[in-house]
Amino acid sequence: MFWITAMAFVWGGVAGLLIPRVAYRLSVPWGEASRTACPAGHPLEGIGSGWLGLARCTDGDRFGPNTFVISVVVAMVCGVLAVATGARPELVVWLLLVPIAVVLAIVDVAVHRLPDIVMLPFVACALVGLGSAALMPGAGGSWRAALLGSLTLGACYLVLFLINPEGFGFGDVKLAPALGAVLGWYGWGVLLIGTFAGYLFGALFGVGRILVRRAGRNTAIPFGPFLLAGALVGILLGSCTV
Repeated sequence: MFWITAMAFVWGGVAGLLIPRVAYRLSVPWGEASRTACPAGHPLEGIGSGWLGLARCTDGDRFGPNTFVISVVVAMVCGVLAVATGARPELVVWLLLVPIAVVLAIVDVAVHRLPDIVMLPFVACALVGLGSAALMPGAGGSWRAALLGSLTLGACYLVLFLINPEGFGFGDVKLAPALGAVLGWYGWGVLLIGTFAGYLFGALFGVGRILVRRAGRNTAIPFGPFLLAGALVGILLGSCTV
């Protein structure tokens, strides 16, 4: 168990080093192309057409979110998930999803959008990954429940969007199938708790901003990070109760 946790922690730390560059490139308003240069105007070069690499330009200046903080946070989340999940096969899926989820959260906070270039791999990784995990011995959840959770939460979020498109973003609708899958994997109870936790986090944040007079009742907030945080709570709860 120690080695699994240690490997998860290292994986999170290394993955976290690469997140700031990706998040910086994607933190642009909807409809605009991703950034191809650092704030100083130097072209971003590196592996994968400049997507992979540290958030540094050619003159050594850093850009984007703080690399050290992101790396530590991702490492800690991965380590906690490893402790909670143990050696069950779904742990691999959780560890793959965490860096993608952090990118989505950072971009949503920065520009209030969840880019498809990250969203689609996130959904595919959740659904295909859990389907593969279900075929392996020792899996702690149900692929059927994950699929039903994905369809159910996706449908519910779509209805909410159709009812109030100004108060519920379509990016959250596209995020719902992945969240429904990872929460549904451990059962309907975890799905409900994880979803409620996400809304609770978002509501507390919104109320807190109103109380400190930094927002009004109609001020839009990035909801994706709170939904993702709620999913993390659900996963940890489900992992510990299997």
